[in-house]
Amino acid sequence: MTRSVAVGIRATLLLTLSAATAWLAGVPALFPSLGPSAFVLAVRESGPTPRTVLGGHAVGVACGFFTYLAVSTFLSVPTTPLDFHPPWLVLSGVVAVGLTSTGMLAFDAVHPPACATTLIVALGLMSTPAEVALVLPSVASLLVVDRFTA
Repeated sequence: MTRSVAVGIRATLLLTLSAATAWLAGVPALFPSLGPSAFVLAVRESGPTPRTVLGGHAVGVACGFFTYLAVSTFLSVPTTPLDFHPPWLVLSGVVAVGLTSTGMLAFDAVHPPACATTLIVALGLMSTPAEVALVLPSVASLLVVDRFTA
C-alpha cells in the first residue's frame, strides 16, 4: 500500500467516531476543521501532540465564542448564516483569528486547524453553548481513534 493511500485511509478512520456521533445523534459533531486535524494526525511522522491538537482547538473555541458573544450581545447580528451585512460577524471572525493565534502561541498549543474552528464559532455557524460544547469532545474522539490505530 502506498503512503498516500495509507494516509487517506487513516484520515478517514480518524473521523469515524465524530461522523457516527453526528449521524446517530443528529448533532454537529463533524465540522470542517476536523478534516485538517485528521489529516495532520494521519500524515505526521512526529507531532502534533494530543496537547497541541486539543489545546489549539480549546483556544480556538474560547476565542471564537468570546468574540461571537461580544458582537452578538452588543450589536445586531444577522440570523442567516454567513450574512455579512452589517459586517459585525466579519469583525468577530477577524478578531477571533487574531486572538486564537496569540492564544495558541501563549499556551504553546499551536495547531493551525484551530483557526478554522475559531472562524466556525465566531461567524455564528456553531454559536449556541450546546454546539460549542461539542467541539472538544469531537476533537478528543480524533485523538482516541489516533491512539488506538497508531
